[in-house]
Amino acid sequence: MIHRPLLFLAIAIVSLGFTTGAAFAHHGWSWASDEQIELTGTIIEARLGNPHGELTLDVDGTHWTVEVGQPWRNDRAGLEQGDLAEGVEVRVLGAPSADPNEKLLKVVRLWIGDNEYTLYPDRV
Repeated sequence: MIHRPLLFLAIAIVSLGFTTGAAFAHHGWSWASDEQIELTGTIIEARLGNPHGELTLDVDGTHWTVEVGQPWRNDRAGLEQGDLAEGVEVRVLGAPSADPNEKLLKVVRLWIGDNEYTLYPDRV
């Protein structure tokens, strides 16, 4: 018979494996298609920070979740505090989710007005 502390530890380890696996699968490019598309929309929500920033864009009435870079990558591209804020219109180029029903895009390059910001130069 397994002692309760060992059973609890085993369940915790297995549970942790499931949650970290899901998080790992989401990050990177494995979930994205090989094609690139362009969207233009207005930021209705911005969550910037680690592990990467996310914007919610209103694109002609459809809400897209748009992944931008980590804070250091956004800084390196030239983005400044307040550039990615609610109400700002942006044009983005990136890889959409391989699941066509999921409105999710990983940004490679974006434009705010006439200013261009390249987040992933090796993907352009």
